[in-house]
Amino acid sequence: MTKKAFSLDTKPGIQRDGTVLDKQFYSAGEWVRFQRGRPRKIGGYRQMTNAIQGYSRGIYVDSQDGVNRIFNGYNNGVERFECNNNGIGAGITEYDMTAAPILTLTNLIGGSGYANATYTSIPLTGGSGTGAVATIVVSGASVSTVTLTTTGNGYLAGDVLAANNASIGGGTGFSIDVDTVNSKFTASDLNLWQFDGFFDATGGNDNLILAHPGQNLAEIDSTTATTVMAGSPGGSTMYPLQDTSGASPTGDYIEVSGGVVSIHPYVFVYGDNGLIKNCSAGNVFDWNGADANETNISSQKVVKGLPVRGGSNSPSALFWALDSLIRVSYAPTTVGEQQLYWRYDTIGSSTILSSQCVIEYDGLYYWIGVDRFFLYNGTIIDLPNSMNQNYFFDNLNYNQRQKVWATKVPRFGEIWWFYPRGDSVECNDAIIYNIREKTWYDLGTAVGATRTAGYFSQVFRYPVMAGEDLTVETTIFEQDIDTTNGSDVITTAISNQLYAGMLVVATGVPDGTTILAIAPSATVGYYDITLSDQCTATATVNAEFNSTPNRISLWQHEIGTDEIVGQVQRAIRSSFETNDIGLVTGGPSQPSMVGENFWIHLERLEPDFIQSGDLQLFITGRPFAQKEDQTTGPYTFSPTDGKVDLREQRREMRLIFVSDVQGGDYQLGNVLLSADVGDVRPY
Repeated sequence: MTKKAFSLDTKPGIQRDGTVLDKQFYSAGEWVRFQRGRPRKIGGYRQMTNAIQGYSRGIYVDSQDGVNRIFNGYNNGVERFECNNNGIGAGITEYDMTAAPILTLTNLIGGSGYANATYTSIPLTGGSGTGAVATIVVSGASVSTVTLTTTGNGYLAGDVLAANNASIGGGTGFSIDVDTVNSKFTASDLNLWQFDGFFDATGGNDNLILAHPGQNLAEIDSTTATTVMAGSPGGSTMYPLQDTSGASPTGDYIEVSGGVVSIHPYVFVYGDNGLIKNCSAGNVFDWNGADANETNISSQKVVKGLPVRGGSNSPSALFWALDSLIRVSYAPTTVGEQQLYWRYDTIGSSTILSSQCVIEYDGLYYWIGVDRFFLYNGTIIDLPNSMNQNYFFDNLNYNQRQKVWATKVPRFGEIWWFYPRGDSVECNDAIIYNIREKTWYDLGTAVGATRTAGYFSQVFRYPVMAGEDLTVETTIFEQDIDTTNGSDVITTAISNQLYAGMLVVATGVPDGTTILAIAPSATVGYYDITLSDQCTATATVNAEFNSTPNRISLWQHEIGTDEIVGQVQRAIRSSFETNDIGLVTGGPSQPSMVGENFWIHLERLEPDFIQSGDLQLFITGRPFAQKEDQTTGPYTFSPTDGKVDLREQRREMRLIFVSDVQGGDYQLGNVLLSADVGDVRPY
């Protein structure tokens, strides 16, 4: 037994930059974080659904009455996944993106008993939208013409509209159909979504989800203007925003190339040439009021906006242009006879890597520039990073820079930046800044780093992230079904393999038909299954139930310790590697570049972990800094093992700890090493 025992005292964080020998921090790690200066395994993740459409280019979460609505923006639109506070889902709703202002009306039913006259400014009600206003002419005691003067928002072709009978001279039976609508949404693989919520103090006095599909995925400085979309959080349609309210509505669509943000009670949009534009207070359909404004504050595109504490000048916001940071504050003032409402200040010069790489944490703002990291705390300052700055910028696939996105895990004081590493075209790694520990680390090659979008925990206490692997169409099982011509319901025997979103492939079922809902049938042992299309024949036929292609998984993070898919749990590998603990660098707990020129001889390790499942210990090292490592092990120890006996020598030694068992978890404590002087040989 050695005379001396040393504490393992590597500093918190994973230092990727610099040489292995020139480090006092951990030299490598995978799916590991730091708390109280010690490494611990990052939490597990659970598949909430494998049927959202991908790739996800934006996630937003809205919670109300115990229901968490998770919005996913992808190339062809927006869908909503709803779950309870445990993350158990209740299906997916696809938003109809063809809702829009009315373009034409048709199929007028004039009714009878109305008083002959011309009636102006008559609201039309019914259908999916709101806000339509018309001039209505009654002749011969029935409605003869309806002329739109305000097109409203959110209507679908086929909506049936009518006016309040009393407002057009009494009578009954008048209605008119919406023939076409002017949808402004364009499906595109370049769509990169920005979401926010807004309380509409006009109209239905309800919350709105605002969504902007900027065609920015390939180029952050794209000048293509796209329309801001809006919809009810619990609805199924999204429509383009239009200036249709206020004293002087223009009818213009709210189109920008940058994005949208709510600075209550205002909505701001932004884009090319420093454009910043806002609606009137509380009315997202009024962009012409006195407190609405439009200005250009930079020569470069504005790509991101977030609310900021403004004190007496509230509301206030920060806007990131490609070359500067801009602050906008509500500051009413009179200049001559003109009333001004907004103040625009350029805080300073900065750069921004992607439009999704900005994150707010406790009133401070963190983001990545094109060659360094930034922090805003009232002024713009460098965020020091001597741990993995070169590692990040040297390995970033810069052609995919717009896919870099930020989130946070406040419980552990972390900011995560996901990014495409190497030649990957999707995010496959993440670097992490720990605010409390004031250190940096990364996720390594962990599978959990392959996430394309996400949203941090708020009311729903788990972070939500979208996976990267697209599904392919495969047959899950085959079974006879009963179809009825013209019906969208089929009957089939009960199977635990059925789920909403599956493809149904059978004679008499249109191509591309999917399962919308599953319910018990009146016949015991059978299900009635609602399909997305109607059957074309009445028969009993054999059907293939297939997985839907081009779908991705939505993951609930920081839950348990494993990857959970349905009833299957898989271990998540987690590891960390110490700095050099050789005697030549001072020993395990006394890092110094002046040490004894001997090999270190390690006889025993005394584990001190909060531990579930076995851990493995590997010994690695080399005789000289530029020689190859020699690794031995594993030495496996359980939560109840008091010591690990071993006889290992290296001149420059590092220890690697690995958890790779189902249910595995750990938090490092104060590990003791029994070590003394080994050989004097150089090799």
